[in-house]
Amino acid sequence: MSRNMRNWMYVIFAVLIMCITLGYAYLNTELDINGTTNITSANWNIYWDNIQFGTNNVTDITTPATIQTGNTEVVFNVNFSEPGDTYEFTVDAVNDGSINAMVSVVSNGVYAANGTTPKNLPDYLEYTVTYSDGVAIAQNHLLEAGETETYKVRVHYKEDISSSQLPSTNDNCVFKFSVTYVQATSSAIERPVPDFTTDSWETIINNVQNNPNVYELGDTKEVDMGSLGTHTLRIANTSTPAECSTTGFSQTACGFVLEFADIITTHNMNSYAINGDGWPASSMRTYVNNDVYNVLPEILRNAIISVSVVSGHGNTSGETNFTTTDKLYLLSYVEIYGSNHNYDTVTLSETRQLDYYAGVPVTSSSYSGAIKQRNGSNTSWWMRTANSTNTTGFIYIQNTGEFFSYTANGFSIGVSPAFRIA
Repeated sequence: MSRNMRNWMYVIFAVLIMCITLGYAYLNTELDINGTTNITSANWNIYWDNIQFGTNNVTDITTPATIQTGNTEVVFNVNFSEPGDTYEFTVDAVNDGSINAMVSVVSNGVYAANGTTPKNLPDYLEYTVTYSDGVAIAQNHLLEAGETETYKVRVHYKEDISSSQLPSTNDNCVFKFSVTYVQATSSAIERPVPDFTTDSWETIINNVQNNPNVYELGDTKEVDMGSLGTHTLRIANTSTPAECSTTGFSQTACGFVLEFADIITTHNMNSYAINGDGWPASSMRTYVNNDVYNVLPEILRNAIISVSVVSGHGNTSGETNFTTTDKLYLLSYVEIYGSNHNYDTVTLSETRQLDYYAGVPVTSSSYSGAIKQRNGSNTSWWMRTANSTNTTGFIYIQNTGEFFSYTANGFSIGVSPAFRIA
């Protein structure tokens, strides 16, 4: 986009003098309209300015982010050598003209080394361009004359990936982002403040994929689940600390995690009184990953990722902790109470307390924050953890928030699963 002043055509309106002449004796009437139109000067001037670098740990930088001649292009060239490398910067879009502008077109793509052939973003990379607070850039966002909007660019070499996802040869990615501003019209909108309760799922998913911290822990949103009714989802986690990259670490309390804040239904853990083979073999796992998953809105289902779920085992001889890959899962003792317990063989070395429960806080001695309700009444709800002291029970949370154990098929207890969006 050029910084040069846009040429404006000065339009001079000719004044029509309307005359009426009545020819009768010496009587006549003349009516006149005389006017002048003055058009003030205007200019169109939008450009990039003020690059600021974030917390970067990339050492091999061929070209740091630089504003090019004309101030309408930013270029950078960096080399990532190992997982965890991050390159991040912000740059301002400045409207230094006298005309209000708005976003018309946003284009963001990944290309092969030639810069023209589109390619998929590799599994091991994250790449985002957002506003500085992580909100996705969208059409018709207003940039008033004299105002500035800050964009954030981030490229990250993921550390929470498997060895099979690492590149086997050198790879090149060309990132191309462009935003087109046009003169603002009546359809221009102020940039909305993210609101988990009222934002559409499309907006939420887009925002979360750009920045998991754009919404607040504990924020809630109702979701229509068809035959299971309308229920409440709550943001239970937004962070991905270093331990999430540890081999064998459960991914159930890492990243952006949503859990149901209420009880959506009741169900047995198993149809028989045994906890052998734990969560992987339970009828509950089948139920939440089929019946419950399939009544979620399609747009939400499409954003839920499969995660590695580490679960504790019972007292069956020879069993060790289990690892499954699930879309939906129940929580574990550590993920709620934040400490180890002899009923649960999964410890703080294999999973972590969810950010929400850590902030309440919920502990083994202060647990009212773990209470959930069904139809307005405090109701017990299952965890995915087999009781390590026997061969029949799973752990659940009582209607007081304290945990206990019960036989897998003893009675139906509340179902309140969690899942991740990425």
